[in-house]
Amino acid sequence: MSSLNIFGIAGSGMNAQSLRLNLVASNISNANTISSSEGDVYKSRQPVFAAELRNVLDKQNPGSKVKVLGVLESEAPPIMEYEPNHPMADKDGYIFKPNVNTVEEMANMMSASRSYQNNVEVLNTAKQLILQTLKMGQ
Repeated sequence: MSSLNIFGIAGSGMNAQSLRLNLVASNISNANTISSSEGDVYKSRQPVFAAELRNVLDKQNPGSKVKVLGVLESEAPPIMEYEPNHPMADKDGYIFKPNVNTVEEMANMMSASRSYQNNVEVLNTAKQLILQTLKMGQ
């Protein structure tokens, strides 16, 4: 495996964690929204990642990267609250709130941020090693 593949691998990890951070921000910002129907309420979104392991086994194209398979909406039911005087209440007096758990989202944010930082450290270390190797030839 070429030592330059590390930049693609770490870059794909940074892209994946950037998407994760954006989804966390979207989930947190919509955590307190209210809807008058169950179908219109915001649903928590989570990314789905996969490592491209087949590339590791392929001698022609080595290097495993993080691949974003998609974004899934949570299947958990929204939170129903009886608020008959609320302007957004349905005919039965219920309002619907998103199924976003802000504590989990904050933990996801910290984890994604740290993972992003780790990938930056990998890039910086690889850059320094390459620079030091080039200096050896002088």
